[in-house]
Amino acid sequence: GPDHLLFMLGIAFIGLTRTNKWVLPLLTVGLAGSALVMLQPLPSLLAPWAEALVSLTLAIEGLIVLNRVSSKWLLPMFALHGYLLGNTIVGAEPSPLIGYFLGLIISQAGFLLLVTSMSKGIINWLGANGRLLIAGAWIGIGSAFCWVSLFN
Repeated sequence: GPDHLLFMLGIAFIGLTRTNKWVLPLLTVGLAGSALVMLQPLPSLLAPWAEALVSLTLAIEGLIVLNRVSSKWLLPMFALHGYLLGNTIVGAEPSPLIGYFLGLIISQAGFLLLVTSMSKGIINWLGANGRLLIAGAWIGIGSAFCWVSLFN
């Protein structure tokens, strides 16, 4: 859904320094989350709550941009996103699983490299007030998606 895409885009606003330090660990925990769902599938009863939690990761990203929360929170949040992305293919045959995971890792790696490499330029272009505005928007969007997941 759009919350997964916005989460990836939101990494550009955080301004991770040392891109190489972040990309591999984020990909690793994301893939681990996707693999974990194969061993422990998400019960359908918990699906709305899990989607609400994923939506709240946008709000947490906004708090990271505001320096209210440590950027280390990206690791468990990325694992959660991986878990739910992996949930879409639970029960598939091995060939589609391999293709799905390969596509997931390649697309996430490319997107992560893109947003982290553009991060400094985007942050400079936005300025301090623009970052505050983006952080507020991310918190609002995440909260709204969470509300819809739970009460729609």
